[in-house]
Amino acid sequence: MTQFWVGGYGADMGGDATGIGLLEGDEGREPGTLAYRGAVTRTASPSWLARHPSLDVVYAALEGDGTVQAFVRTGQSALAPMGRPVAAGDSVCHLAVAPSGSYLIASCYGDGRVVRIDLSADGPLVKPTIAARALDPFDPDAAQDAAGDDAAQPSAQEIAAAMLRSGSMTFEEPPAAVVEPPRSGLLLFDDVLGFNIPAPPEPEAAVEEDEQPARSSHAHAAAFLPDGRIATTDLGFDLVRIWRPTQGRLTLDHEIVLPMGTGPRHMVVHPSGHLHVVTEYSCEIFTLAVQPDGRWALAAATTVTPAAEIGTDFPAELALSRDGETLYTALRGSNTIAALRVRGAGETVDPLALAESGVDWPRHHLVHDGSLLVAGQRSNEISVLDLDDRMGAPRGIRHRTSAPAPTSILLAR
Repeated sequence: MTQFWVGGYGADMGGDATGIGLLEGDEGREPGTLAYRGAVTRTASPSWLARHPSLDVVYAALEGDGTVQAFVRTGQSALAPMGRPVAAGDSVCHLAVAPSGSYLIASCYGDGRVVRIDLSADGPLVKPTIAARALDPFDPDAAQDAAGDDAAQPSAQEIAAAMLRSGSMTFEEPPAAVVEPPRSGLLLFDDVLGFNIPAPPEPEAAVEEDEQPARSSHAHAAAFLPDGRIATTDLGFDLVRIWRPTQGRLTLDHEIVLPMGTGPRHMVVHPSGHLHVVTEYSCEIFTLAVQPDGRWALAAATTVTPAAEIGTDFPAELALSRDGETLYTALRGSNTIAALRVRGAGETVDPLALAESGVDWPRHHLVHDGSLLVAGQRSNEISVLDLDDRMGAPRGIRHRTSAPAPTSILLAR
């Protein structure tokens, strides 16, 4: 029997999920027989699930509460909490566990926090440490303002609440000096690829400066790189940030600035070592490559599909086929799945196919055994799409099963 844990939105996030759910299918006949068996925990909005690399332990981002909770498997279809939830930050939306199993990275959409949470040897959460906050590379005053910005430090209330909920919390000091990004994300295109891309248009004269939409930091995902460093996305500030894990903390190594308004969301590391990043606002995939000096830089960019409509479609998850030759992203809005072919040495990505997802608002998807499982947050369904054996393109919807506001699917051990 094949099993999946399902995260979802509960009442505090406008959904009907009551905890981590169980999805099951008969071995050899699944995923056509997949069925949702109900919640196995009583947990408020476990919107993202991640697994320990060697233990039967699952970590859940409790988005509405701003906390992270560990669960251990206690039976064929049961999970039990390990310890108390640990405070992370406003709207924690993604978790990534280190290959060593010694810590995880939590990304918080609401306040932009990137948080390292240490793990004990048997899996429970230990202590969170908040990394240096992001600065908007397109705001010329951001670096100057940061020097005297009291908001860069946690308030007494924040510290007290965190200690009450998790026992202890450490805040990393902001860097003494902020390294300016290479002129702008657009000029970074010029420097690396030789593209001649025009700068964003100036605001119309009739629009006052204080009427411009405010930009905020929105950390959204983390990925562990082959060399031991960590990449995180900041959807609000159009950044991919590269970190070094040092002495229980995260030390900022450098940042890659993407064009303004692209909104980098999720990432996958290709077997070649390239990093593919999907953008929520511009419907693109940016491919990053490490340079001889150890810094990451943009190697290529492509639209996820020529049919994408900017402002209407919003890519969510990015997943990679087992052979590394196909990328899949879901477009919330048109409710489609875009497949892209990875070519060359992993640095080139081309649109391949577009298919119906079978659900409304495909928030997350998972490649499994020649199929793609898609979580439809708004339609309260999970669909199963067949994938072409040779090209990897979606061939059609094989199966659907109901599930309350699903937002994350994780293969159980």
